[in-house]
Amino acid sequence: MINRNIIRALFVIAVALAFGIGALRYNLGTLAKAGPGLFPFTVSLVLGAMGLISLFRAKLVDPVPMSFPLKGISVILLSFFGFAAVSQYVNMIAGIVFLVFMSSLAGSTISISRNVKISVGLIILAVLLKNLFNLNLPLI
Repeated sequence: MINRNIIRALFVIAVALAFGIGALRYNLGTLAKAGPGLFPFTVSLVLGAMGLISLFRAKLVDPVPMSFPLKGISVILLSFFGFAAVSQYVNMIAGIVFLVFMSSLAGSTISISRNVKISVGLIILAVLLKNLFNLNLPLI
């Protein structure tokens, strides 16, 4: 049996290694004068430590069997592709609503009111990002 907790910990460690190695391409500098690679390298160290702690914890708790919910993964991927298509051909607000309602089909329960609240929150966030940072988002 493949232990899901161990797989998760190893994945986090792999991501930390990838970012850490990538950060080493840049000048790290010093703590007094940080280079462009210092922050991603530090984040990768923290992420690697979290992965090691998770790996140690996975050895202490009961193993959890690994499952591969193909339906859920497929629905989430389709919702991302749909978001991109709807945002391209209609607008981003419609894309956000499509993303939220489509991805909710991957869950065990579907709540229209929860989906509306999440959609409104994401639309407000998109409007704030567009206005605060002058991003060119095709909201309307």
